[in-house]
Amino acid sequence: MKPLTAEQIRSSIVNASAAEIERMQLPGLHEVVWEEREFLGWRDPQGSQRGYIVAWVDDRPVGIVVRAASNSLRPGIGAICSLCHTPQPATQVLMFSAARGGESGREGNSIGTYICADLACPIMIRIFPGQSEMLLMRDELIARRSDGLQIRVGRFTERILETA
Repeated sequence: MKPLTAEQIRSSIVNASAAEIERMQLPGLHEVVWEEREFLGWRDPQGSQRGYIVAWVDDRPVGIVVRAASNSLRPGIGAICSLCHTPQPATQVLMFSAARGGESGREGNSIGTYICADLACPIMIRIFPGQSEMLLMRDELIARRSDGLQIRVGRFTERILETA
């Protein structure tokens, strides 16, 4: 992922008001290892249900505000993140919803999907090999999972940007 500045991140958000964007707390950008990210994702440090995902789409950053459901899946079962496809305990995967961009979002239209609760998919694809993939070389595995993650984040972002 190409590095982002605080200004780029704030101006990339497509589904929030100017006031919400101004209040948004950014992660420590100086700590981000950009070459090991397919997107930048973080949760609001104030403990709210808000989270943020910023990805490069067509050579420009597109940021979306997501909101986690207040309840999680039933403990004791497994779940899979729809972005990184990493199997995890159900309590570590949450339903996130995001208002669509533009007028559609202002009218209340939103979409949702199950995502890692901490929005750390880029880290997960690098530390958790899938069972059928364990025989592959680590770099090849990460490259394949990275490509898939970028595709799925792009599709999710495109759905947010749809006007209908």
